[in-house]
Amino acid sequence: MSEVKISAEPRTEFGKGGARRTRRAGKVPAVLYGHGEKPKHIALPAREFAAAIRKGGANQLFAIEVSDGTQVLALPKAIQRDPIRDSFEHVDLLLVRRGEKVTVEVPVQLTGEAARDTLIVHDHDTLSVTADATKVPDHLEASIEGLEAGSQVTAADVELPAGVELAADAEQTVASVTAAPTAEQLEATLPEVETPATEAEEAAEGAETAEGAEGEESTEAKTEA
Repeated sequence: MSEVKISAEPRTEFGKGGARRTRRAGKVPAVLYGHGEKPKHIALPAREFAAAIRKGGANQLFAIEVSDGTQVLALPKAIQRDPIRDSFEHVDLLLVRRGEKVTVEVPVQLTGEAARDTLIVHDHDTLSVTADATKVPDHLEASIEGLEAGSQVTAADVELPAGVELAADAEQTVASVTAAPTAEQLEATLPEVETPATEAEEAAEGAETAEGAEGEESTEAKTEA
């Protein structure tokens, strides 16, 4: 994954109020930390940061140039989003060096098609791996081609690029293949729905009720007589 160059400004306002003002200015509040250095609070241009994440994913490597002259490489460690506005609220950035090994969560994509009449359950969308900080893959792949119901794809089955090592448990289940439910099974799970009566049926029921009431009145009248 190629690094993305991005500019930043030192951030002197903190707390919720300061963060809101930073976001209103079109920037994302962020903090740089790692390598035993004191955390550095910065503000990133929101549009450029969002474009880089959309293209490179959550493990996009950034070459950050701060206006005070600081130049660093960093990987997103934690990204807070606003689910309603689909914007970035805050970013934690981990300082890295070229050639340094880092452990990150990388998305797993399933390739191929399982056997007919099966369903795929994606148990884990990401997998923990260790890689060079400048060569973190944007995704990993695992094949489900031809797998029958009852099969599983584990972390050990995931294809790893050269230089990337598995950090997760090799037996961790990534995906499971199950039998697709039959039409009868699906129908059995559906709640029973009462069919609403038509206007004609409702009118007939009303007439029967009225006739029954008239009959009862006639019987009572004869009894009194």
